[in-house]
Amino acid sequence: MVKTYYFINPYTDFGFKKIFGEEINKDILIDFLNTLLDLKDEKCIKNIQYLKNEHLGKYETDRKAIVDIYCETENNEKFIVEMQKARQQFFKDRTLFYASFLIQQQAKKDNKKKKFVWDYELKGVYSVALMDFSFGNSDKIQHDIMLKDVNDNSIFYEKLRFIYVEMPNFNKKIEELENHYEKWLYLLKNLSNLAEIPQSFKEEIFMKVFDTANEAKLTSQDRLAYQKSLQDYRDLHNSLKTSFQDGKIEEKKQVTINAIKEGCTNEFISKITSLTIKQIEQIRKEI
Repeated sequence: MVKTYYFINPYTDFGFKKIFGEEINKDILIDFLNTLLDLKDEKCIKNIQYLKNEHLGKYETDRKAIVDIYCETENNEKFIVEMQKARQQFFKDRTLFYASFLIQQQAKKDNKKKKFVWDYELKGVYSVALMDFSFGNSDKIQHDIMLKDVNDNSIFYEKLRFIYVEMPNFNKKIEELENHYEKWLYLLKNLSNLAEIPQSFKEEIFMKVFDTANEAKLTSQDRLAYQKSLQDYRDLHNSLKTSFQDGKIEEKKQVTINAIKEGCTNEFISKITSLTIKQIEQIRKEI
């Protein structure tokens, strides 16, 4: 008899931090980052230290940044790792703003002179965003961004790197997975829907993910925290769905108004908008 499992949803705040943000599970995050950034040999991350995930500017008027996971490698390279659940108008700007904190904080203070002394040499700063939405202009899964020379497309500066993963664009089935990277994306997208551990995922690191994400192994306190986080996640998606539907209705209404002004018949408007004749007549009364 096959054992049935219930795994937590990594898209929730609780699930994401449970899997990637705990000291006991830092080998999971290390494996994920090495895979995502394709780091090998001497560039491979061997250890990380979790740091405070709230960052403040120099002045009281500065906005603060609170990220899901902030960590530092053994080479003092800085990583922000986040699960972004909803589209934001200036999301790319936001990731750049947050990364700027990790740059500013590298300045070292000379306590004797009571000022910051800095020769401006930076350690690498990486921003990793797993997105539960798509930018909308392509079917690309991962964007790997660094500063480059626009004339010859060569990398100009590699110490500031942004990784955006559009999870909705990854749609491979389990039998189609070709490598460790694709297994990671499949697992993140489908973990909470799996009832058993697939044979192809019985590798040490993935088995640890399954063990960590096993709902049955959560403490009663963690189970309550997860249920609250799951409800928040569902409420967010329901709100987004309603907002999208409202937006589509408003769009159809505007098309109808324009068509009425052009003298189009109700039948024609209904054909191009899918609105009923009754709905179109109501709009005619409102304008």
